Parts: sequence; structure tokens; C-alpha cells
Amino acid sequence: MARSFKTLLSLPGPDEEKTDRQFITALARGLEVLRAFEPGDGFLGNLEIAQRTGLPKPTVARIAHTLTTLGYLEYNARLEKYSLGTPVLSLGYAYLGSMSLTRVARPHMQELANHANISVALGNRDRLNLAYLELAHGSATVSLRLEVGARIPIARSAMGMAYLHALPESERDFLVEAIEKHDKADFPKFKKRLATAFKELDAHGYCVSLGTYERTVNGVGAALKTRDGGVYAFNCSGPSFHLTEEMIRSDVGPRLAVMVSRIEAELLVHPVRV
Repeated sequence: MARSFKTLLSLPGPDEEKTDRQFITALARGLEVLRAFEPGDGFLGNLEIAQRTGLPKPTVARIAHTLTTLGYLEYNARLEKYSLGTPVLSLGYAYLGSMSLTRVARPHMQELANHANISVALGNRDRLNLAYLELAHGSATVSLRLEVGARIPIARSAMGMAYLHALPESERDFLVEAIEKHDKADFPKFKKRLATAFKELDAHGYCVSLGTYERTVNGVGAALKTRDGGVYAFNCSGPSFHLTEEMIRSDVGPRLAVMVSRIEAELLVHPVRV
């Protein structure tokens, strides 16, 4: 089955809803409520969910009640707030468990994380972000403690630059246009970052980010293409005092590029699921 890349980046407005009779607005809003929860959130109230989703608070209240009845949310009466329920976890692990990519990549990621004492992540697109599907960490004293499910912006990360570089032109143009609409003020800087990153990727197979996403964090990204046309991205990240530019260019970056090549070779034997 063909991949669906040009998915909606936000809930459609009233005019858009009328043009697609197959689109179920109530279902879309329910999923938006679930998307409001991020790693480390714990509990969210109706107001917080409404602010994150842009949905009216009364609508959020009704959706949250429905999701609680189905078990996808759990309600804490003392806090008057919600947390994610077990069925959501089951869906996430069903997705990750069906991916041969994570199984193939995991030992390679851990080897690199141990070698450089850094964090190594595998991600795939979630709207204008990349969501972490797998993570490997070096020692707790130096590596950043990230979590599966965390999202980082495509426009401000080495991982995102590498992902864009690996996309077919039409898909890349779709995202670049969406990034411009999302943040016009930062777009000129983004275009400069993108041009620099593409030169690095063409020359070395990886690109470098020095404090772009977080001022005290450096990173390096590379992308992987699967046989079925899927694009995924890897990044290595760490505090700038440890993961220096010299360390990236002389050691971690080249190792990351080699790691991706090895994973791609193994995936020819163990193809990623469609």
C-alpha cells in the first residue's frame, strides 16, 4: 500500500471539512485530545488540553469524558485532570513492536551511544516534528535523558535537516512550505541552515547542529531510506561541553554515517514493515 505523506498538519477549518465527506471531524478531534499529551506530562486538565489543541473547552470536556469511558484516558477526581490510559500504550507498543527497523537499529545505536557517551535517537515524521521511535543512551552522567515519543521540530534540528534531505522533492517542498507558514519570522534562518546542512550531507553523509534547537546541546543527523520508500532519521546529541564540534566532525559524525549504511544493508535482509 502506498505511503500517505501529505497528511493534514492541523485540524481542518469549517470550509475544508465540507469538501471531504469521508472526514469524521469528531474522530479527528478525539485524536487531537490524545495528541495533547506529551512525555512527562502526567496529568492535564480541560483548560490545558483546550489550549494545546485549540478546541473549545466544552468540546474538550465531552471528548475527554468519552475517552475516559473507553479507557483511553483516566480521570483523577482529586486533581480534576486526566492522564493517558493503558489502551494508548498498547497502541504505541503495537506500532513499535511491528517495526523490524527498530529491532535492526537498536544494537547499532547502543554501540555508538556507549562509544561516545551520548544519546542516539531514531525518529520519523509527526506533522512538522520528528517523533522518537527508539533511543540509546550512554552513561547517565553525560548523555541527555530523552524518551521515546518525544518530538523535536524538523526545522531546528540536525535530524530534521537530514530527514528533509532524504525526501523526494515533492514531499520536501510540501514540508518546507508548511514550515514557512508555521514560522515566517524564522524562515530565512531556516533556509540558511537547510542549505548548509544539505552541503554537509552531500559531502559527508551527516549534518551538524550546534546549539540550534537548544543552546547548550549539539547534535549530528543522518537519514535512512527503506526499500519501500520510507524515510527515517537518526541523530546523536549531547551537551555542548562534551559533544563538541571537533568530536562530531572527527569521530561521531563519520561513525553515524557508517552506522546508517550498516542498518540499510541489514534491512535488505530484514525489510522494514510497510
